[in-house]
Amino acid sequence: MATAELKAPPQLGRLSLVTADSLATQLPHTLSEASLLLREDDSLLRQTFFEVVYHHHPHLADKIDEIYKLSLAWCNTESDKDFQALEKILSGLNPDELILVSSCFSQLLNLHNLSEEISSAQLERAVRIGEVEQSTRSTNRSFKRLIKLNGTKPEEIYKAICSQTVELIFTAHPTQALRQTLLKKYARIRTEMDNLHNKRMSPYEKIEALESIRCQIQGSWRTDEIRRQKPTPQAEMRQGLSYFHSTIFTSLPLFYRRIDTALKQIGQPTLPLTHNLFNFGSWMGGDRDGNPYVKADTTRDVVINARLAAVNAFFNSIEELMFELSIWRCNTEMQQLAEAVHAKQAPHEHALAEERKKKNYREFWAVISLKDPFRLVLSEMRDRLFHTREILHHCLVHPNLNVKEVLENDPEAYYCKEELLENLLVMHKSLEDTKDNSIANGKLLDVIRQVQCFGLAMVKLDVRQESSRHADVLDTITRYLGLGSYISWEEEERTKWLLEELNGKRPLLPPGLQCTPEVAEVLSTFRILAELPPDSLGAYVISMAHTASDVLAVVLLQRECGVKDPMRVAPLFETLDDLDHSESAMEQLLGNPWYSAHIKGEQECMIGYSDSGKDAGRMAAAWGLYKVQEKLVKVAEKHHVTLTLFHGRGGTVGRGGGPTHLAILSQPPGTIKGRLRVTIQGETLEQQFGEQEVCFRTLDLYTSAVLESTLNPVVQPKEEFRTAMDEMAKISCDAYRDVVRKNTQFIEFFQAVTPVQELGRMNIGSRPAKRKAAGSIDDLRAIPWIFAWTQIRFHLPVWLGIGQAFEALIKEGKLAQLQQMYKEWPFFSVTLDMIEMVFAKADPRVAQFYETGLVDPKLWPFGDDLRERFELTRKLLLQVMGHKRLLESHDDVMLLQKIQLRAPYVTPLNVLQVYCLKALRAIESGHGIDPTYRDYKPDDPAVKALLTRDISSAMKDPYKAAVEDCLIITMKGISAGMQNTG
Repeated sequence: MATAELKAPPQLGRLSLVTADSLATQLPHTLSEASLLLREDDSLLRQTFFEVVYHHHPHLADKIDEIYKLSLAWCNTESDKDFQALEKILSGLNPDELILVSSCFSQLLNLHNLSEEISSAQLERAVRIGEVEQSTRSTNRSFKRLIKLNGTKPEEIYKAICSQTVELIFTAHPTQALRQTLLKKYARIRTEMDNLHNKRMSPYEKIEALESIRCQIQGSWRTDEIRRQKPTPQAEMRQGLSYFHSTIFTSLPLFYRRIDTALKQIGQPTLPLTHNLFNFGSWMGGDRDGNPYVKADTTRDVVINARLAAVNAFFNSIEELMFELSIWRCNTEMQQLAEAVHAKQAPHEHALAEERKKKNYREFWAVISLKDPFRLVLSEMRDRLFHTREILHHCLVHPNLNVKEVLENDPEAYYCKEELLENLLVMHKSLEDTKDNSIANGKLLDVIRQVQCFGLAMVKLDVRQESSRHADVLDTITRYLGLGSYISWEEEERTKWLLEELNGKRPLLPPGLQCTPEVAEVLSTFRILAELPPDSLGAYVISMAHTASDVLAVVLLQRECGVKDPMRVAPLFETLDDLDHSESAMEQLLGNPWYSAHIKGEQECMIGYSDSGKDAGRMAAAWGLYKVQEKLVKVAEKHHVTLTLFHGRGGTVGRGGGPTHLAILSQPPGTIKGRLRVTIQGETLEQQFGEQEVCFRTLDLYTSAVLESTLNPVVQPKEEFRTAMDEMAKISCDAYRDVVRKNTQFIEFFQAVTPVQELGRMNIGSRPAKRKAAGSIDDLRAIPWIFAWTQIRFHLPVWLGIGQAFEALIKEGKLAQLQQMYKEWPFFSVTLDMIEMVFAKADPRVAQFYETGLVDPKLWPFGDDLRERFELTRKLLLQVMGHKRLLESHDDVMLLQKIQLRAPYVTPLNVLQVYCLKALRAIESGHGIDPTYRDYKPDDPAVKALLTRDISSAMKDPYKAAVEDCLIITMKGISAGMQNTG
């Protein structure tokens, strides 16, 4: 048998060649087999990439090989000699080589991450068929565990799962540094690698698969990985919708089938046809908090585009059903429905056939016979979906049209999912009545469940705005009406006036109101919401919410602007102070009779993990969030209100990220109760939904965790545990703020040692990095705050202050108690596990390299102090966890391997980033450029083509353009290397 061996020049790191025949073609049975699979895939992709680079840039091959070997040696031995040699070779690169080498290691990290995704998908398959046990459970395993270990009755499980819903919200917080173009190429590589692992292939097919992989790798290498323009909110929405097209839309009904099968295994019926285990929402194009590019017309555009995505998806599904449901036998209701459709179509048979021909339908142009009742009814549904699509396109190009009215008043267009669902349910009932149950529960059942979940909106759009913007609107109104200044009123006076207006019937907005552009934009947003179909809208989230009046203001403004089906209003409590005062705010709100009647027993509150962590440090924020959930649930129960907690988690640990299953199970007991709403942010979208198997697993993890949290919640922590956490939270918060807020050297040090001021060049998101132009930690968004520290591999926001908290309690003789807390309390153990993972990715030696290269020597003692705090925290963390080294447990074997495999790729990028930051800052501060490169012009054709894409800057100063491009590439590469491996 022939083998498809790669014949390449000297390999990166001189590792042995991997062939297609040597790749594992069966699922891993153990974690060690999964580890071997990861190494093989990593080696194959690296070899293929290096062959491509050698083909285009043979003069660089030996340098790249030498750089990798030195980096690998330093990561393994920590020898200063190896690092000095690495620094020497990297500092000697000319500008052309800077770009090529940085791009090389950035691409290698992307490919390595791809190999991790492939390995994870293989492991997920093995888990699903029972070949490998994992600590996290599937829903099927949760069923068995609840019955066997907890004595839960199958009927209780069925009742719980039929009443639980998880809502996943795709946010407009992109920390995904990769361009969509590259993600698509990597998806094709993933498909071919999947084929190599899982299909019986002939030698020729293997060669062709490897050539396809090479084609995509070469295409990635030749693609500019830098976004030259900031994405628009509309572009962000399109990128978010791409996950529905590629994985979510098709994975969801498959997952529901798996739940049906699991329920049958415990003697229970299948899921009800109309129950949603999942709902999906979005902030893309709706989140205007500090984003000047999200306006009323933006929100309108993304709603229409999302509806177009849904209509297109269901058009294809209905057309597929027309081929499948060739059934002639039906019940009376179905027969009557078919006769009504036939009576409508038959008089226009010739015109209808011609019209369908022009629409280029796949088949079934003529009016279908009554002997094909299902196809006949489906043909009308297809026509209506096509017409709905045309109407939506018309609305998109005519911004003055009221979308809601146009759809609602057109009898041939679909306005809501119930209209689409009605006929599908009649078909399902008919097939059951005629004993054709297998057909009823085939493709038709999948489409019913897709319609039920996604509707004609695909995703419901949340709107988010900062509380002071609403106050400005009301202040403008009260001043115009001669009532005084709303902003100057105390909370009691505000609330009283708002309730009087809500109880009254007079119009509040005068037609001649003069207002600032900011106030006008807020009012425009509310008015556009009145013109959008209500099923496209989710929650109205108020960021920086403090009081009851913040919520009542939004309720009033919706009414005044004509929103007939008002969005539910969710206050977002973020900072530690806001968390502390949220209980009194919600008590005042839910205790008000008018508001209680308005919400009809349902309230949503959002709690923010990102800004609370930035405000108080990770430990204090985590404990504050834990306690506020308990308090809010008690307030809701007191007023007989069902509360949904909306968790605003980011992808990184510093912003509340972590393994889904463990994060949910570590929540306070009684706070989930079958209802969970959570954000999916940035690169986490790709990690959780970028691949079919992983998407399936994501749905499984959320379902099983919410079910277990509802039926088997963790026990309340002991009172002494809570007392210890209260003490540690205060100590850690004080220690954190002493450094971040009170130390006058911190801002200067932070801006010098990290690339925080340069992050905006990456163009990874539509909104600015700061809420305001003024510079302070408070104004800086949580994402760049975390991102900047991640770049230098120091991760300060995650651990700062925790060492001092541990130290204080250990001095009090409470080490044994802390160790007991780690063993017995899920909240505490998950918190420490995540911090441990971050320490495993951190490297203070790299941070010190940034410091010596970029920071004024007068601030070096400040850096020394931070590293001492780092080492103290790491030492005491291991002591509390009872570990001798980081990630020593069996479950962490794969995680540790992933971190170790990435490190040799990341380190050269760190060194190059310091070089670029130093050079760029020198140029921009007026100190000029290195004389060696004063007359630099790109020589390498690839670099020349890259730099001349931005003629205005590159031609004026090609050296600066080269350094800037190199800097951006290093930031993207390090981001890939540091992405959440937890």
